Amino acid sequence: MPANLPPPYFEAEKRYRDGRTPEEKIEALEEMLTIMPKHKGTDKLRADLRKRIAKHKSEALQKRGAGKRETAYNIEPEGAAQAILIGVPNVGKSSIVSALTNAKPEVADFPHSTWKPTPGMANYENIQFQLIDTPPVPTEFVDPGFTDLLRRTDIIVIVVDIQADALQALEEALGFLRSLRIFAPTEMIPADLRKAPFIKKILIAVNKVDDEAAEQDYRAFLELCDMQAPSMAISTLSGKKMSEFLVRLYEMAEVIRVYTRSPGKASDLKSPFVLHRGATLEDLAEEIHKDFVTKLKFAKVWGTTVFDAQMVQRDYVLRDGDIVEIHI
Repeated sequence: MPANLPPPYFEAEKRYRDGRTPEEKIEALEEMLTIMPKHKGTDKLRADLRKRIAKHKSEALQKRGAGKRETAYNIEPEGAAQAILIGVPNVGKSSIVSALTNAKPEVADFPHSTWKPTPGMANYENIQFQLIDTPPVPTEFVDPGFTDLLRRTDIIVIVVDIQADALQALEEALGFLRSLRIFAPTEMIPADLRKAPFIKKILIAVNKVDDEAAEQDYRAFLELCDMQAPSMAISTLSGKKMSEFLVRLYEMAEVIRVYTRSPGKASDLKSPFVLHRGATLEDLAEEIHKDFVTKLKFAKVWGTTVFDAQMVQRDYVLRDGDIVEIHI
């Protein structure tokens, strides 16, 4: 499958070649990684870019010295998808992470209680999402690690407080993201933007919708908000829509769960393989073991779009919930 790389990719590639410092090269490589479409034809190129990023990061760390190698933002993604929560002070980001994960960020009624990122794993059925609480934005100084984390994450959740000035809080959070060249898929990209933008899935979580009065305020917020991004009302106080919040993340992550079984044995329905939507049997085989790709003959599938034990070939597009028996 051809890569079909867009023109902005080659512009970033030129900046990579022209870069004089590891930091400049890393930024250009990360832009290239973000710009390129995700499909089978770009897998090898994507892996090569990640190797180059790791190499230049190693060079940068050597220059800075051993004492500065780690920062609080060096958080490796885990689970089915990574979602970073951002927002102005005291909107309830920490409460969301505390309610849904095993993490224990400091929760307080006063602003700026979160001063470093705190990751936690949220259970959704038989998979997990990584949620990361972050210090309030906007801020005068942005840690480069924070910028890197936001540009590489799967989903950004903007949390606002319906009992405060939610529209203003949303604008401030969006302004912060735009200053980092991060935009939602539906946003207009400024014509004078000199470097390629980072397009990220954005969810607006309107917190503290605790009663009917707050519900009315939320409906008014939706009418006045011109941001064309998905939004939902939640309440960490009452627990309202908190489980639906994870459902929304699952939908936005665009992943599927595929289960495997060995011939003559029962299916393992506790630990699914998590693949991108549109993944094929060949993708699953590669995920299980690299040698399976060349040895794969066929598979039998149980699912909603096939009859039980239907024989399929390597180009079969998997569906969420499929049970696959691979034959090599």
